[in-house]
Amino acid sequence: ATMLPGEVKEGQLEEVERSRSGENRRGPVPPRRESPPPRRWPAPPRREQHGDFIIRRWTPPPPPPPPHWEERRPRWERPTRRDRLDESSDSRGGRGEPRPRREEPRPRRTDRGDDQASEAPRGQQIAWGKQITARTATTESILALFMREGCRFSARNLATTAHRVGKFGGPRFRSDQRLEPLAEMCGRRTGDFKAMELANVAWGFAKTEFIDRRLFLVIAVETPMRVREFKSQEMANTVWAFATAGVAARTLFGAIASEVPRRVREFNSQELANTVW
Repeated sequence: ATMLPGEVKEGQLEEVERSRSGENRRGPVPPRRESPPPRRWPAPPRREQHGDFIIRRWTPPPPPPPPHWEERRPRWERPTRRDRLDESSDSRGGRGEPRPRREEPRPRRTDRGDDQASEAPRGQQIAWGKQITARTATTESILALFMREGCRFSARNLATTAHRVGKFGGPRFRSDQRLEPLAEMCGRRTGDFKAMELANVAWGFAKTEFIDRRLFLVIAVETPMRVREFKSQEMANTVWAFATAGVAARTLFGAIASEVPRRVREFNSQELANTVW
């Protein structure tokens, strides 16, 4: 029998409906299988270059997490290293006992100079520095502080003392006997001075007109070896101080004269005038 257009065979309609609903003759269509998650491989090795050789190193695994009981316990209740050592010594019959603590003080370092070894702590040095540079400080108060605690001053406080006495005291203190120990201590500590401190010491004593030739000669020996550390103002102040004090220092003048042309752009008009003067 011929089929007319639009006609459907018996059972064909049910098959079409089952296919639309996701079923076939064998039952429901199984869901689509998803691809498995990617496998986690260990981290690639590090490549280290050692000359012409390349060494490959594997990254060590992370340390295991601490036990849950130790995480939950407060910090003050967790066993300390001393407790663990005591437990291990008990279990091993006395072996592994902790080393007794040293009660005697450690010996003091002796590689430093006597002056540097007798310095006061850093906090005390800062307090003295504030007293020296305070607005209410006078030359008398600064020299009085130096006479009391000067033997324990740091190199920086010694240089600041000399600079302040020269700045505020001036020629009035050229006959003051308290400047002699100050000049002596500054002469012993020239190796500890920075470039700015060397310039400040020379400038301060030149302003007071208290000329200690031994101090100026020591500064004249130390400055040429460190002339590249000096800034323009420090070089100008050092040259002016030696010219004012009337101390001949050819090595110092020659070192600064060879350094100024290379750094002439760093000098302002006042510093150039002081250097040439």
